[in-house]
Amino acid sequence: MSPSSLRALRSSQAPIRRILLSQSRPICPRIALQSARPASTSTASADASSLVTRLKNLLYGTSLSLFAVFTYLYITDTRAGVHQWLVVPALRWVYPDAEDAHHAGTKTLKALYSFGLYPRERDSKAQDFKGVDLSVTVFGQRLQNPIGTSAGIDKLAEIPDALLALGPAIVEVGGATPHPQDGNARPRVFRLPSQKALINRYGLNSEGADDMAMRLRERVRLYAYENGYGIGEDAEELVLNGGAGVPPGSLIEGKMLAVQVAKNKFTKDDDIEAVKKDYVYCVEKLAPYADILVVNVSSPNTPGLRTLQNVEPLTRILEGVVGAAKAVNRKTSPKVMVKVSPDEDQDEQIEGIVEAIWKSGVDGVIVGNTTKRRHNLIPKDITLPAKEKQILDEQGGFSGPHMFERTLALVKRYRNLLDQGPSPPKSDPSKAVGGLPSRDDPASTVVEKIESVKESLTGPGGAGSAEVGSPFTEGLATYEQKVIFATGGITNGKQALEILNAGASVAQIYTALIYGGVGTVSRIKKEMKEEILRK
Repeated sequence: MSPSSLRALRSSQAPIRRILLSQSRPICPRIALQSARPASTSTASADASSLVTRLKNLLYGTSLSLFAVFTYLYITDTRAGVHQWLVVPALRWVYPDAEDAHHAGTKTLKALYSFGLYPRERDSKAQDFKGVDLSVTVFGQRLQNPIGTSAGIDKLAEIPDALLALGPAIVEVGGATPHPQDGNARPRVFRLPSQKALINRYGLNSEGADDMAMRLRERVRLYAYENGYGIGEDAEELVLNGGAGVPPGSLIEGKMLAVQVAKNKFTKDDDIEAVKKDYVYCVEKLAPYADILVVNVSSPNTPGLRTLQNVEPLTRILEGVVGAAKAVNRKTSPKVMVKVSPDEDQDEQIEGIVEAIWKSGVDGVIVGNTTKRRHNLIPKDITLPAKEKQILDEQGGFSGPHMFERTLALVKRYRNLLDQGPSPPKSDPSKAVGGLPSRDDPASTVVEKIESVKESLTGPGGAGSAEVGSPFTEGLATYEQKVIFATGGITNGKQALEILNAGASVAQIYTALIYGGVGTVSRIKKEMKEEILRK
């Protein structure tokens, strides 16, 4: 074979040689080991890794869920300190105008309630206080507790359910006037933070009785629908007439809704018939949706309104309201109460109001409202900041802790006079109805008041063992005892017990809730139970 042929042959065999040589090279031990592993081992490793990932995701998800649940339970519990120590100061900082803060708080509560995220009172078995029962019997109804909220917190009846969820047994909404009215010019609400007090001159701003009636009617119909009673007018009537087994106003067993009514500012005060028509119109519209109707003749910000507390005009107005309330198209008619001013504290003024109450057939009285007085209101040993000194001179009604002693004294005087029955004797010295009680009087000491209340609270039947509103005998006649609600300066459980022992059935709060936040009612009830056990 020629050299050229040999070279050609070798050249054609070169690729085959390279392939053979490559196949004959030793394999890397690590690669060989991996190649030798069975497929099942690889799959198990992947599954284990996937399981760990799933467990981590489950742990993270569970943690986030638990965090969300505990955050929800905390934020929506009235006992959470964040409501008092964060929310309230934040509102004051964000809204320097007190009325703006009030509107913001109302809108927030309304929105939270619609989404089920609202603050509410929850029972705690860890704080059962040895079974202390705060329930009371008022107007023949067993209430869960003797704490209520005053009108002014919910002027338009926008959030009665959200307020009831905070723990009071009584929520008062309003006041409503026959026709819409704007009230006084802004600014009209002023804070005195150092005293936890307010001055307001709202002037009974209202969207009108028809607007409030529409809102309350829709509330009843929504309740009927959500609880399976149907829709429309028939369902509404079923609920209002007891078919759902709840009070027609509050829609919650053991609680009551009070609706406050008032006259329009432009109605002349000396035209008593026109004034009466204002109140009657409101009653006709709102009575179906109320457990209690409150006749406001004590607002300090409507010129001339307090003159209606004189015996003759007051009697005529209350007779009209009582008649309209009894004529409501419902199986049970709402009770009627009259709200009187703390500034009407002369003997003849109180006696005249009591006389009007008995003559008209009104069921009770709410003692206390804001005061126009400033003399000796702030103790002399307290120095107000310069800005608050100026605010104290603003026109309007003052409310705050400083009103408590005045409210307490008035409750005693009204209880004493009302319990004498119709036509009580004029300024009977033996009854001690005039003036403030002496601080040295042993009968007025806190310990004795609380001991008395403790006995009634812990005795047979709880707090309602001595029922207010039950019949009593005066001479040969039997009368229904008049009920007293008290509002003005009540800020803690000890004061609430004093008010109850003085003769009131319910202690209502206003300014305390503004400064203390949504947990105020729960705190006051807790303090009441602690005080009862302590004494």
